[in-house]
Amino acid sequence: MIEIKKDIENNYLLITVEGEADASSSIHLDNSIKESVEDNHKNILVDCTNLNYISSAGLGVFMSHIGEFEEKGITFIIFGLSDKVLNVFNILGLDQLLTIKGTKDEALSEIE
Repeated sequence: MIEIKKDIENNYLLITVEGEADASSSIHLDNSIKESVEDNHKNILVDCTNLNYISSAGLGVFMSHIGEFEEKGITFIIFGLSDKVLNVFNILGLDQLLTIKGTKDEALSEIE
């Protein structure tokens, strides 16, 4: 199960991801990111503070949009990853392809 909350604040869109991003739930994450891109949001922040687990399917969602973010000039920042989840991103080298910050304030400093 994954819960996605989208909040538009100031000059960015905040997507909050909670629970587990696995094969059955990652479609919701993918749809949320797709909608954000289609709605021409230039700054997208993803709060993963309450993301407990991410599978290869969940990671694939983020990977599948990297080119689109670059092509459309979208600033996409993930923050709040637990050490366990962050380690998975690091092992796969996604920390080199995506902007990952520890806190929301750190993420906001990237777009201000």
